[in-house]
Amino acid sequence: MSNAPATRLLIAAAPVLLVVMWATGFIVARYSAPHASPLAFLSIRFPLAGVLFVLIALAIRAPWPGARPALHAAVAGAFLHGGYLGPVYWAVAHGMPAGVSALIVGLQPLMTAILAARMVGEPISLRHWLGLAIGILGVALVVSPKLQGGLTGGITPLTVAVNVLGALSISFGTVYQKRFATALNLASGGAWQYAGATLVVLAAALLTEEMRFDGTFQAWFALAWSVIVLSLGAITLLMLLIRLGDVGRVASLIFLVPGVSALMAYGLFGETLTLVQVLGMAVCAGAVLIVTRQPARRA
Repeated sequence: MSNAPATRLLIAAAPVLLVVMWATGFIVARYSAPHASPLAFLSIRFPLAGVLFVLIALAIRAPWPGARPALHAAVAGAFLHGGYLGPVYWAVAHGMPAGVSALIVGLQPLMTAILAARMVGEPISLRHWLGLAIGILGVALVVSPKLQGGLTGGITPLTVAVNVLGALSISFGTVYQKRFATALNLASGGAWQYAGATLVVLAAALLTEEMRFDGTFQAWFALAWSVIVLSLGAITLLMLLIRLGDVGRVASLIFLVPGVSALMAYGLFGETLTLVQVLGMAVCAGAVLIVTRQPARRA
């Protein structure tokens, strides 16, 4: 019996699963903040995820890349994981609401589209630019009502800038992955990705943090969720979608994450949004429809 229908169903459901999983990443950043310093937490998470991918690669007898492809995978991982999650976790630990952090990372599709046009030759249509511009407007609506002065302790210029840095990093990593490392096996390539990510966050943690991890149930639960659901599940789905579709359209799914993250943060932590911010969430969701809608085919 063919498994083609099941495969098609999995591919169809992958974007929805990715959005839900990705949204929990911001929740984990908020949940783990009282129990571990952000970069130290990632310095534990990434090696564990890397070991998991090594075990999977050995179990399925995946081919291992040569030196050059392995280096490409490590570089992609340094940007996709380390350079992205390091800033996001740091900003959330310093008071940035999880839902708003997700919105700022929603800038990623514009950056990704520009980089993809330069690096892999993907076309950018007028409809694509319109959707991305509307998405940026939505981000601005969410950030502006609660923008504060000072450096840290909420939505401040510094925490916003650090989140933007994370968005830039995952944008570059997404296109780099598409350009240089798409053909790699997801398991063995993923192991090298997490090796690169570990080097980035561990170096930053040793230079800037006290490497705090209190060992409570909350800390271990957040770590287990991060490794299994996020590092294994969500990243594997992301790599699959990058392989199957164009980078710009995959990146546009990130526009859906903030609304889901905001709902989760409201239910778990009591984070609230103003009416203007809720409107911004809706604007971002509308941008996804514009960017991802398939143009009608003529008969």
